[in-house]
Amino acid sequence: MNFAVRNIKPDHDVPSTEFRGAMRALAGGVSVISVGRGKDISGMTVTSVTSLSVEPATLLVSVNRQSSSWPLLQRYGAFGVNILTAEQLDLAERFAGKGGLKGAERFAGAQWVTRATGVPLLVGSLASIDCDVEEVIERHSHAIIIGRVRDVITSAPTTALTYWDGQYVAIDHNEDARTLADVSVPAARKLREV
Repeated sequence: MNFAVRNIKPDHDVPSTEFRGAMRALAGGVSVISVGRGKDISGMTVTSVTSLSVEPATLLVSVNRQSSSWPLLQRYGAFGVNILTAEQLDLAERFAGKGGLKGAERFAGAQWVTRATGVPLLVGSLASIDCDVEEVIERHSHAIIIGRVRDVITSAPTTALTYWDGQYVAIDHNEDARTLADVSVPAARKLREV
């Protein structure tokens, strides 16, 4: 069943600072979206990646239509999702615009490969996912991109890079995951018993 797009007219808009503050409470994995081919490449840091379907393998990413990556995404119809390790914090900052580098300059100092679509994929990331654009849904300042996965490259589990409460946070697979499981699972069980 498909739902029609509704024209919602609230009596007031939530202030952007209030909404941004609320969204800072949501921890998100940090990825670099890579677009383009050859020297005509760019990319951006995002926390807005999520899986949509396993069969067929598809995912969603939200992209600001004012970004320098948007025209390349439209032109080539493909993108890479590079899920960063904590050791790749410098790349997260560089692709977020820190240092003022643009386009192909952002890719310097890291090793990149290409697969089916020809977009750059980061060697050594937790995972790099090569996608064709299946559908684009434009809403407000952003576009929701549905990507059909063409190829996946994974690395050995290591420390993941997340973004929470306005700062980058490392999550160590061995240490933090075990601690979180020890603390959260018994606490959740205790809550259900009450």
